[in-house]
Amino acid sequence: MARQRAAVRDHPVRAQAFGRAAQPEGRTPNGMNFQGQHRGPAEPVEPVEHDAAADKPRKSWRGRYAWIGTAASIVLFAVSLGVLWKLVQSVSWAEVRAAVAAATAKQLGLAFLFVGISYLFLTGYDALALRQLRIKVPYRITALASFTSYAVSFTLGFPLLTAGTIRYWIYARQGLTTAKIAALTVIAGFTFWLGMGVVLGLSLIIEAGQLAGLAFTSIRINQGVGLAALGLVLGYLAWVSAKKRSITVRQWRLELPGASVSIGQMLVGIGDVCAAAAVLYVLLPQEMTLGFTTFLAIYVLAAMLGIASNAPGGIGVFEATVLLALSSLPRNEVLTSLLLFRGCYYVVPFMTALAMLGLYEIVKRAGGARDPGPPEGVAGPSGRPRPDDPGPR
Repeated sequence: MARQRAAVRDHPVRAQAFGRAAQPEGRTPNGMNFQGQHRGPAEPVEPVEHDAAADKPRKSWRGRYAWIGTAASIVLFAVSLGVLWKLVQSVSWAEVRAAVAAATAKQLGLAFLFVGISYLFLTGYDALALRQLRIKVPYRITALASFTSYAVSFTLGFPLLTAGTIRYWIYARQGLTTAKIAALTVIAGFTFWLGMGVVLGLSLIIEAGQLAGLAFTSIRINQGVGLAALGLVLGYLAWVSAKKRSITVRQWRLELPGASVSIGQMLVGIGDVCAAAAVLYVLLPQEMTLGFTTFLAIYVLAAMLGIASNAPGGIGVFEATVLLALSSLPRNEVLTSLLLFRGCYYVVPFMTALAMLGLYEIVKRAGGARDPGPPEGVAGPSGRPRPDDPGPR
C-alpha cells in the first residue's frame, strides 16, 4: 500500500493550483475517490495503463470537433436574444412598472419562501457529496459554502471558476484538499441532473396533452421524451446498484456513488427544481390557469436551454423560452414576473452571499489566520476521513 501511495504521489500529472483541480467532470486530478454504498476504507486512485500512441488519434479527433459545442452555445444564445428582443418590442416600460407595482405582498412573500426552500435543498448537494467522500464537516460550514457558491455562480456564471473558488476558500480551512473539493463539485453535478431528469420525465408524461398545445408538439412525442428521461435515470440507478461502478477518464479511475447516495441525490435534486420553479410560478399573473405540473416541464426545458447556452444564469435564453411557452398570457405581465424572479432568486441571494462571505472573512481574521485543528473523526489536514469509517450505506 505504501508503494501504491508513493506511485500516485509521484505521478507527473498533478494539480498545481485550485483552478486546475476544479476542472469539469471527468477532468479531475488524482486523489479523487468516489465511494458508493460499499463499505471499507477508500482506496487510492491509481493511474490506468494505456498506450499513448493509441490515444493520439482520439485526442486529435476531440480537438478537431471541440469547437462544435462552443459554436452551438453561441448560436443558441444569439438566437434566443433575437427572439427575446422581438417579443419585448410590444412591451413598454410603463406597462412593466405598472405590473411590478401590481405584485402583491403575498406573491413576494411566497416567492422568497420558495427561494429559501430551494437554497436549503442546494445545501443538500454538498452534504451528500461530503457523505459520499466520507468527510465530516459541520453543517453550518457546508451550508455557508453551498449557499454562497451557488448564489454567486448563478449570477456571475462560470461555475467551475466562481463556485469552485468559493468552495476552496471555505473548505480548505476545514482540511479538504483541492482534489476532494473537485470531487465534491462533480458529485453535486450528479445531484442536479438526476433531479432534473425525473422532474422533466414525470411532467412530460403527466401533462403530455396540455404541453402539446403549448410547445406545438404531439402527445406521443412528449410522452416519448418523458419516458426516455425517466429511463435514463432509472437505468443509471440500476447500473450503480448492481455492483461497484467506476469510470475511467484519461488515466484516472473514479468510483461512482452507490444506489443509496444516488437515490438521495435524486430526491434532493427534485426538491430543489420544484422549489425554484415555484418561485416563478407564484409570481406569474394571477389569472393564469396553467397547472404547476405543466409549468414544471416549461421551467425545466427553459433551464436546460439556459445551461446549454453557457450564459450566466441562462439569461436571455430562459426568458425567451418562458415567454414563447406562455404566449397566451399578457406579455408585459409575464416579462414582469421574469424580472421579479431574477431579483428574488438571483440578485437578493447574490447580495446576501457577498455580505456573508465578507462577514465570514472578518470573523476568521479576528479569530486567527486558520481555524484550530478539527476534532477527532473530522476531516483533517489531508482531507481524509477516519480509517474506521465504514462509508455511506
